[in-house]
Amino acid sequence: MTDQPQALEVMDAGAPVIVGAGLAGLFLALKMAPAPCLVLSPAPLGDGASSAWAQGGIAAALARGDSPALHAADTAAAGAGLVDGAVALSVAEEAAARIEDLARLGTPFDRDASGGYVQSREAAHSARRVVRVGGDGAGRAVMATLVAAVRRTPSIRVLEGVTAEEILTDDGRVAGLLCRAPSGPLAIRASAVVLATGGVGGLYATTTNPAQVRGEGLGMAARAGAPAGDPEFVQFHPTGLAVPGDPTPLASEALRGEGALLVDASGRRIMEGVDPALELAPRDIVARAIHREIAAGTRVFLDTRAAIGDRFPEEFPTIDAHCRAAGIDPVHDLIPVRPAQHYHMGGVLTDARGRSALPGLHAAGETACTGLHGANRLASNSLLEALVFGARAAEDLAGTEAAKVALPDAALARAGKGAGRGPDPERLQALRRVMDRDAGVERDAEGLRRLLRLLEDADRAERVAAAAGRPEGGASWRNMLAAATLIGAAALAREESRGGHHRRDFPQADPSRAARTVMTLAEAEAIRAGA
Repeated sequence: MTDQPQALEVMDAGAPVIVGAGLAGLFLALKMAPAPCLVLSPAPLGDGASSAWAQGGIAAALARGDSPALHAADTAAAGAGLVDGAVALSVAEEAAARIEDLARLGTPFDRDASGGYVQSREAAHSARRVVRVGGDGAGRAVMATLVAAVRRTPSIRVLEGVTAEEILTDDGRVAGLLCRAPSGPLAIRASAVVLATGGVGGLYATTTNPAQVRGEGLGMAARAGAPAGDPEFVQFHPTGLAVPGDPTPLASEALRGEGALLVDASGRRIMEGVDPALELAPRDIVARAIHREIAAGTRVFLDTRAAIGDRFPEEFPTIDAHCRAAGIDPVHDLIPVRPAQHYHMGGVLTDARGRSALPGLHAAGETACTGLHGANRLASNSLLEALVFGARAAEDLAGTEAAKVALPDAALARAGKGAGRGPDPERLQALRRVMDRDAGVERDAEGLRRLLRLLEDADRAERVAAAAGRPEGGASWRNMLAAATLIGAAALAREESRGGHHRRDFPQADPSRAARTVMTLAEAEAIRAGA
């Protein structure tokens, strides 16, 4: 970190730039081949991506008696009235083709004796339709397959250790990116950019996501003028492991799909009387039930002993390892759990091809809001969405010609100031704690206004420092504040409870509000200023 301006390197991408190297980004790059593309990966390829941590698998209607229509219907039911039905059906119909894509690349999906896919059932699914790898290792195995394929594909250029911090525009369209590279500030000229940067988990203190996935893609897009969709809808996984660690280890929903129970220390089933589906109720319902038990002083556990028992280490090796590292033997012991931020249904608003409202900007994966998830994502639809929209964005980009764009002089002039800066760790941890408290499993107007006032103060301080040529947190911090502002402002504006958004002061759904949120950063900042 330095207060002296650093020399700015400028390069011409000469191809679409994919920001992020998780499932959506790498699958998109492979689908573009043999057309060239440039992938920016903040960490070494394969590290730091939320996709690699996905345990459950990929939802696809492959079994006899199941169908894309049933899959779409389950998706709509979980989404609490806000799912785009046409998007849900089209994604479900593409699922089989995307699974076969991965199989051809070498993904070692679990198979039965006849060579068919082994599929598990997860919460709110009406059938066993989740394709797995090694029980609970789907994300890790798929990412390893894609990384190997990318490395052997000559049309894909990867820059590792490069973090995009700002989208540059020219005459109302994308012109490139300002980035932070190991050598200093880097400007990349490109007329086509795809954001595949993941979700907002690192904005929360209790999250199952990598801490570096902090909503910066959403914040970048919003600062460049692209509207956000449904930012208030944040999903909290009911069963993060209640053990020390950041991030929080995840106990997959597949455990409850196999019959694991949620109990207190006496063995009382906490979901009895809460929902007819008990442990297989939608995630938001289960998360709130556990949250309220813990708030009342009750410890909550997963009991896998009767349902899984001795099979646990073999069928769920990742969870088994996390448990044993914390001194828990899941074959014989109860597993302590708590809700943890897990997924963002909102993101950069896109159409069915992955295009945002800002010309030249696409988004795919958790960064995007496509209309698939509505107010609450159906389990294991996340990896499927990343695959489907990665492929669609690749197809869309393949038919476009590079536009002539110029990098804006004003942005280049300030690029070296504060290069390499990031938020102060103490300020970041304070923000994460406040997001847990005020924009967490349950919200109310008092807490959301308190959050927005803190964000207003932080943003004002950063603007003053930047105007004086001494940015304190830099573009990275501004992106995080923008993402948090969108979440808080949209949550305050939605005076009802729906899906992953639950208001203590408006505990019921309002039929008149059964519409998706579309919000610009300017609109969110106006709400913030009035808080």
